[in-house]
Amino acid sequence: MPALARRIAALVEEERLKLDPGAKALAIDPELTKIAETRARDMAEKNYLAHTAPNGDTSASLLMADDATWQGLLGENLAAQHYLKASGVDVEVFAQRFLDEWVKSDPHRENLAYPVYDRTGVGAAVNGDTVYVAELFASDLGLKPKAAGDSINDVANNSNSTKAKEDGTGARPAQHLPGGETGLP
Repeated sequence: MPALARRIAALVEEERLKLDPGAKALAIDPELTKIAETRARDMAEKNYLAHTAPNGDTSASLLMADDATWQGLLGENLAAQHYLKASGVDVEVFAQRFLDEWVKSDPHRENLAYPVYDRTGVGAAVNGDTVYVAELFASDLGLKPKAAGDSINDVANNSNSTKAKEDGTGARPAQHLPGGETGLP
């Protein structure tokens, strides 16, 4: 469902600038898009909506498995909507619905408007009568990629730390530290 994912990304960017005109523009990041697509497809195939997959995978763990040097801040908005097969999925209508639901939720809206995020990736997948969407937001916070052999203490002592939180509503800002650790439980 690449057309739906592209439309959601465009609507999120428009809304983001309304919520905070000083927010950085979001660039579509191929690595984040790949992870968001994987997450949406997994939720659709296994019929769940959660930040942690039944096998324990999270967007952060998938990102680190793909790029062990990545570090920065990672946020995630998830959503699912039912549709009637006879009507199909109208890209414009569904993209707006997903955005509207996220804007109504404080944690989702905070992810949309968080001014430090400068990259995004969106994935959408369908199973039966449900469309699943994952949108990731990220910033490297000015941190350099972790070099092979760096310990977490070497990098942590040379960088600013940020707080992570999770409220269980489908929005998840997370500090991602070098070495595969995250600020998430």
